Amino acid sequence: MTSATTWRARFLALRSNKIFEMVVIAIIILSALLIGATTYEIDERYLKLLKFFDFAVTLFFLIEILIRMAAEEKLRNFFKNGWNIFDFLIVTASLIPIDGGDMVLLARLLRIFRVLRLVSIIPELRMLMDALIKAVPRIGYVALLMFIIFYVYAAFGSFFFEQINPVLWGDITISLLTLFRVATFEDWTDVMYETMEVYPLSWIYYVTFIFLAAFVFLNMMIGVVLDVMQKEHEKLDQENDSSEAGEVHWIREHTESMEQRLARIEAMLEHLSRQAPNDDSRPSR
Repeated sequence: MTSATTWRARFLALRSNKIFEMVVIAIIILSALLIGATTYEIDERYLKLLKFFDFAVTLFFLIEILIRMAAEEKLRNFFKNGWNIFDFLIVTASLIPIDGGDMVLLARLLRIFRVLRLVSIIPELRMLMDALIKAVPRIGYVALLMFIIFYVYAAFGSFFFEQINPVLWGDITISLLTLFRVATFEDWTDVMYETMEVYPLSWIYYVTFIFLAAFVFLNMMIGVVLDVMQKEHEKLDQENDSSEAGEVHWIREHTESMEQRLARIEAMLEHLSRQAPNDDSRPSR
């Protein structure tokens, strides 16, 4: 039991070692470079060398994931973390042999996902990804409102501009694509000038749409993401206790505890002060 605890402590120290983390990051980048190198026409000798490096990288990832699993007090604790599950699936998928006939394409595609392990290894990237995932529901409501505006404008465009250019305004689906082109500022002035030849005031249609789609809704999405990122950043700082947010959180907790103690002391002193006059008023024998 003592030996197992000792080995677990060693694995835990190795997993938390900054140098080991930097080596893992370097190997992930090397793996990405190897995947990119296989897309070029290279000599057979170098291809064999790349296969050897790919085997070595896969073996390293397998050892690294086993070390992280062994560092846990209980194996199920490792799988309680979603990023650990992600890493485990990526490493397991990398074990598929790349020389398996029909499995070659699948094996290469799965090896591409090894680059995504940078997200799980680097805390800052993990924080950004968590913020993006948590912002998706709120972004969804903004996107729904944005779609409603797109739909209304597309219907108006199809009704009024279909005769001018049926290629761009033939039906509501094509009109939605045209409005997406306008929202991305892709030659939108050509579309506007074409309709202005028939409807001189149609510029109001485009200007109001661009104002809503490109400025209002886009900034709303950016605001949602920034708000969630700020909260995730403060949460990360509190966990690391290495920033002002963590210190403020610590001070706030201890201040509340001190206030509770002072309140109890004040109550005790008040109780004693009430008893003192009673004790003085007693006749002495």
